[in-house]
Amino acid sequence: MQTYANALLVAIPFFMVLIIVETLYGVFTKRQTFNNLDTISSLSSGVTNVVKDSLGLAVVIISYPFLVQYLSLFQIETTWLLYVVGFIAIDFAGYWSHRLNHSVNLFWNNHVIHHSSEEFNLACALRQSVSNIIGIYSLFLIPAAVLGVPPEVINIIAPVHLFLQFWYHTRHIPKMGLLEYVIITPSQHRVHHAINPEYLDKNLGQIFPWWDRMFGTFQEELDDVEPVYGITRPAQTWNPIRINFQHLGLLIKDAWRAQSLKDKLRIWFMPTGWRPADVAKKYPVHKIDDVYNFKKYQTRASSLFVAWSWFQFVMITVLLLYMLYAFTDIGFPGLFYYGALLFASIYGFTSVMDRLQSGVWIEVLVGIGGLSTILYTGDWFGLSQLLPFGVFIIGTFFALTALTAPLIDRHQRARDKESEVGLTAQGI
Repeated sequence: MQTYANALLVAIPFFMVLIIVETLYGVFTKRQTFNNLDTISSLSSGVTNVVKDSLGLAVVIISYPFLVQYLSLFQIETTWLLYVVGFIAIDFAGYWSHRLNHSVNLFWNNHVIHHSSEEFNLACALRQSVSNIIGIYSLFLIPAAVLGVPPEVINIIAPVHLFLQFWYHTRHIPKMGLLEYVIITPSQHRVHHAINPEYLDKNLGQIFPWWDRMFGTFQEELDDVEPVYGITRPAQTWNPIRINFQHLGLLIKDAWRAQSLKDKLRIWFMPTGWRPADVAKKYPVHKIDDVYNFKKYQTRASSLFVAWSWFQFVMITVLLLYMLYAFTDIGFPGLFYYGALLFASIYGFTSVMDRLQSGVWIEVLVGIGGLSTILYTGDWFGLSQLLPFGVFIIGTFFALTALTAPLIDRHQRARDKESEVGLTAQGI
């Protein structure tokens, strides 16, 4: 886990720099693809995923070392060729895992967060799942196991393979000529994130486009069909934790409400989006029928509210980076408490962004919890040894969180009311 944490300590700042560069480029070209609250939601989702993965919060059904031990038929000499074979095997596994997520109701819940943004930019690349708590990915690595790719090689290649999927989440790079036949490009991935009927569930590859071309899921970006982004049953929230479990919640309710026992059982394994006919009729859910005419999710946000939301996210990111840096020193169960506090904070302030009163009180409790930890231990998980004034900064953050959450919520609700009165006066 410490090795993974160290890799993230390098990757996270690098990703942030690229996101800032893309934002500045959007300003320069007058073609901005970022929305403040949507971007904060995306980045916060990335934080929750890092916390969940670094803490190992998943149950692995069959581990890759187990598969290698019992299925290996070959032994490739440890050269560059072994890493090439391993990389291709991981990409093959990634294609089929990705395709399963798009094809089956139950598994769509593991992936819906990644498609939930109605924008398309580098930030939405960080919308990664925390709901995939049952690990079955190793099953897709059976070809690698048969070829005898050692687990340590997979452990080295897997993070690299994941990080290489970041760059192509952008609208600013056009088609790339011959490279369109060699690697997954931004053009191909724009198609994948689109909800246009022509594009839905296409281009499932992660690094190489070969698999899509081989297995019939490739679709070129059409000059006369501009991609429209999001999911056909919109999330309608900035809260990444709620988005992670919305689809699962609907499946549970639909299974409970279904009259037929057959429907109660098969709903989990039917194609993505399938609902029992009787349930769909009695309990309709909002779905986008015309992708070219729908209103994107948005909540009003004054400059002060946006600044407060960014402050919350930046400080949570600082806390995350320190957790990764001091991962071994903090140890368990301290890491679980630390991670829970980060999750609660993200749930709280993104709920405030949604105008949910519960978010205000969660933020107050987070502030009190953080301050109580500092007062009880006289430190923040050993931070005073690294940075003498660090504990004061963290304590100030938690105090401000508890004090300002109710105030910022009241401020924004007043601004909302003023806007509504203004619109009413104009007859809108």
